[in-house]
Amino acid sequence: MKLRKQVTVCGGAIFCVAVFSLYLMLDRVQHDPARRQSGGNFPRSQISVLQNRIEQLEQLLEENHQIISHIKDSVMELTDTGAVSPSGHLPFRSANGSWVLPFDGRPTFLAVKPQDCQFAVDNRGQADVQMLDVYSLLKFDNPDGGVWKQGFDITYEPNEWDNEPLQIFVVPHSHNDPWVKTFDKYFTDQTQHILNNMVVKLAEDPRKKFIWSEISFFSKWWETADGHKQEAMRLILGGQLEIVTGGWVMTDEANVHYFAMIDQLIEGHQWLERNLITPRSGWAVDPFGHSATMAYLLKKANLTSMLIQRVHYSIKKHFASTRSLEFMWRQAWTGSSTDIFCHMMPFYSYDVPHTCGPDPKICCQFDFKRLPGGRINCPWKVPPKTIVEANVAEAQLLLDQYRKKSKLYRSKVLLVPLGDDFRYDKALEWDQQYINYQKLFDYMNSHPEMHAQFGTLTDYFNAVYKTNGVAQGARPAGYPVLSGDFFAYADREDHYWTGYFTSRPFYKSLDRVIESHLRGAEILYSLAVANARHAGMEGRYPVSDYSLLVDARRAVGLFQHHDAITGTAKENVVIDYGTLLRSLIGLKRVIINAAHFLVMKNKEFYRFYQTEPFLETDDRRATQDSLPQRTLIELDPAGPRYLVMFNPVERERLCAVTVLVNTVRVRVLTEDGQTLPVQLSAQWSSASQMSAEATFMVRLPPLSLAVFHVYDSPDSPMTLRSDTLLRLSGRGVVTRAVDPLPVRSQQADSQTFYISSQSLTLGFSGTTGLLESIKRKDDPQEVKVQMQFMVYGTRPSKDKSGAYLFLPDGKAKPYHQKEPPVVRVVEGPLFSEVVAHYQHFEQTIRIHNVPVDGLSIDITTMVDIRDQTNKELAMRLVTDIQSGDVFYTDLNGFQMQPRRHYLKLPLQANFYPMPSQAYIQDSHHRLTLHTAQALGVSSLESQLEVIMDRRLMQDDNRGLGQGLKDNKKTANRFRLLLERRSAGNKMTDSGAASFPSVLSHMTNAILNHDVLALPVLPKRRGIPPLQTFAPLKSILPCDFHLLNLRSIQNQQQDPHSPSPHTALILHRLALDCNIEAQNLGFNCTTTQGQLNVSALFKNLDLQLLQPMSLTLMHPGTPLANNSTITLDPMEISAFKLKLR
Repeated sequence: MKLRKQVTVCGGAIFCVAVFSLYLMLDRVQHDPARRQSGGNFPRSQISVLQNRIEQLEQLLEENHQIISHIKDSVMELTDTGAVSPSGHLPFRSANGSWVLPFDGRPTFLAVKPQDCQFAVDNRGQADVQMLDVYSLLKFDNPDGGVWKQGFDITYEPNEWDNEPLQIFVVPHSHNDPWVKTFDKYFTDQTQHILNNMVVKLAEDPRKKFIWSEISFFSKWWETADGHKQEAMRLILGGQLEIVTGGWVMTDEANVHYFAMIDQLIEGHQWLERNLITPRSGWAVDPFGHSATMAYLLKKANLTSMLIQRVHYSIKKHFASTRSLEFMWRQAWTGSSTDIFCHMMPFYSYDVPHTCGPDPKICCQFDFKRLPGGRINCPWKVPPKTIVEANVAEAQLLLDQYRKKSKLYRSKVLLVPLGDDFRYDKALEWDQQYINYQKLFDYMNSHPEMHAQFGTLTDYFNAVYKTNGVAQGARPAGYPVLSGDFFAYADREDHYWTGYFTSRPFYKSLDRVIESHLRGAEILYSLAVANARHAGMEGRYPVSDYSLLVDARRAVGLFQHHDAITGTAKENVVIDYGTLLRSLIGLKRVIINAAHFLVMKNKEFYRFYQTEPFLETDDRRATQDSLPQRTLIELDPAGPRYLVMFNPVERERLCAVTVLVNTVRVRVLTEDGQTLPVQLSAQWSSASQMSAEATFMVRLPPLSLAVFHVYDSPDSPMTLRSDTLLRLSGRGVVTRAVDPLPVRSQQADSQTFYISSQSLTLGFSGTTGLLESIKRKDDPQEVKVQMQFMVYGTRPSKDKSGAYLFLPDGKAKPYHQKEPPVVRVVEGPLFSEVVAHYQHFEQTIRIHNVPVDGLSIDITTMVDIRDQTNKELAMRLVTDIQSGDVFYTDLNGFQMQPRRHYLKLPLQANFYPMPSQAYIQDSHHRLTLHTAQALGVSSLESQLEVIMDRRLMQDDNRGLGQGLKDNKKTANRFRLLLERRSAGNKMTDSGAASFPSVLSHMTNAILNHDVLALPVLPKRRGIPPLQTFAPLKSILPCDFHLLNLRSIQNQQQDPHSPSPHTALILHRLALDCNIEAQNLGFNCTTTQGQLNVSALFKNLDLQLLQPMSLTLMHPGTPLANNSTITLDPMEISAFKLKLR
């Protein structure tokens, strides 16, 4: 103690001497008699001398500042205490054995206005048709319906169209999927020929029409279509060619996150806007089930109508029988403002045999690509015939189908799609279809009771609106309003497409990592460019990084395709999607370059060198199918390493961050020299081999880049070692450990054992090493949450599970291995964890000793089933929460959807997509499983069950031609959150909508947006002064999510260069306030949806604030720059900003 005092006094004395010297220099400059002149004026000859002396003084001040900094560091190094923690005491163990940490003592508060809670309470939904009610109503039986196998016999009276003729719109289309071949191979072999022929053939006759959906393919064709561009534009402007939806792809709707759904839609629409094309109607014929989120996003993008196809055959039959196949699709949480007109196709498929009417045998005879002599024929053995004058009366056969189909809809306007996968790639097919159909139309149109023609999708919708006497997109009188979604999808028998909710989980996980990086890179790039403009340094910043953003947007967009993120493409196509890794590397570069500029204290010192990055990435992946490895930070006793922490979340975070270091002599300091608590632990390369990790607690401002100093230094009381215990079952495992990180081992027994933090106590089975119970500090009740692993097989004969289908051989069986697991228990001041090593999985359950992070349980399950055959591994949570048959799953991370477990449905029908979370609840508790990757989820009473991976050896006869045999070692990451519910909340459980709590929203954000720890690379010339970059001037209300801050492309010049404008996309979250809030550890206020954008960003001037449609295609009236914007709960809104 005496030595410490002496060193501290000595350091203080040096500091005083330095300050006194500075004072004397200043005094000397002030009293220099040579500087004094009569009247206080300097002669011109001495002005330059004065300037020189001022510059010298500035230099001396800077040098002294550096000296003082070094003295400060030296004092810290010399004293064995380290600087005391901000609260003035060290971590200590409480009486119950849990660690208590020194927080910085800043008060935090929760100030949610009652009006902002009312939305969840008042929400009742205002729809005629609730899909949950439809599920309750239907038997889901499958009687033979005759020619329409899954339907019923349709009859009509011949004179029904005497007063109002039937208008028939035949809509030619070609569905282009990167599925069995790669994107480029399909383009070369087929897509470019489809589009080339389209331009030539449509130009031959103004009556010919065609629709196109996928902008990824269309833009690639456009790049090389110089001779065709002008003609294509003429066809679009003339209404012969329509671009439908206009997304980068026809996105999956089950596994995708709404960030990526919006992003791929923006990417497609920005390309269209650049080429003066505006989509009006949505077209989704192939996604395997449909989400209400898509309806909302299309509405916000100013589309007026949409079409869907893959819906459970029993639901289609029910809607057909009630003539409800066209409806206004409304969000469950609101009124008519979200309504969009939706057309559901009634039959089995979108191919020609299933689109003209109920009898595929007849419809196939009018698919003229199947004329005898071609490569495909009709399975019903009656081929088409070329239409000539002698047989044109056979049009009556087709007309009968048209009339029957029209009886399923409310208007006398009929839509008949004419196409299939990669159709119209040969000029011959264009002639076969168009010439023969035109002859049929000419014959039909000679009868006054009908009018048939080629049309586009919007031609059809406009005719429906006109017939009903309403404006485009308005609700026709008597048409039903529907809310809910269309999962799960079955196309026949009990063949439920619920397997693809989990198929290839490695890529589902990689996708979300890249999405988080894309969002982070967009935000940092936009802020860096705006700050560079503000500082007049635009020319010195690598603005060209924008092309890396564009490449990543398009790669991520392509992966949202309904055969990509779904895990339903061929193995060689999946490998081609490995370009995602190249995008991830590019995004890390954008983040590093932006961080470099933004953390420079003096921007004059900023120098960008393409070949000399300033920072390292936080981790690396060796190949596109390998797991990430943390970057090793090599510490040197000679001086500190600097670490820049990027917090991509718009809230302040107090969290534990782990880095990999080459020594156990670690000390971490904040920018202003405060020592942080550090927990040293081992990184385990196997069940018994390890190296060193340092975990420390940091407070990070919203969207900030915070600077920390990491030293190789002697031990400090603030650096504590983890206590590690191996629970072994008599196996002779030899533990090798780095000497300063010893490991104890003991014989495992069956007794429950516990780990604790300041917020939670977890109980674990002594036998399995898996979670058994959760007890919150503020709740006297211990809640049973028992972790089990289960295995599903597949059916022994006939149809089996594959990439799409889940066809189990009965109920799941408990996972079993002969050897008992090795269980590792790690305890320490910042985190404690239990790791159970099994043959096919390794589960880590960790609790953090910090607010927010510490209120939920961090779960990582490393799964490897590559040696299994026709097995699916499931993780099941068995609880004593009395949830009955009701559970809740999210749609696309955007909204929650109530579900019901139906015994009348087969087991596989009760699984649903879980892109971000699922929960069960009773009147006392809610248990939420948050996920960092999309997986399939279900709930038997009081349970949640998630399918973790699937290995299947055969095709399931849906066209892929392969099983799922390319499994990877996959890390599935979750957060488990147990919350107490307030009394009197039962009334909200019966509604069509449900919402997460503030804490649940935050938990989801921290799981999906990791802090990035970016080490500054050592420099020969030394590191220039750095400072934390915290961009927000005022905190965002805690029910606002900054979805993106996206630099907008330059519409006039190169699309790979940015314009001066940025898109601010905000989502106002809806909150369930009937959850008892603990101390969240961050400030939370709400403002009834109001936000002043001009007061949001520090050091930047807002020069434009313009409301936009969601995809930035339709501008609103610019607002005054100091305007307050208002969002309703659940609303997503986009604004065009000009920041500088």
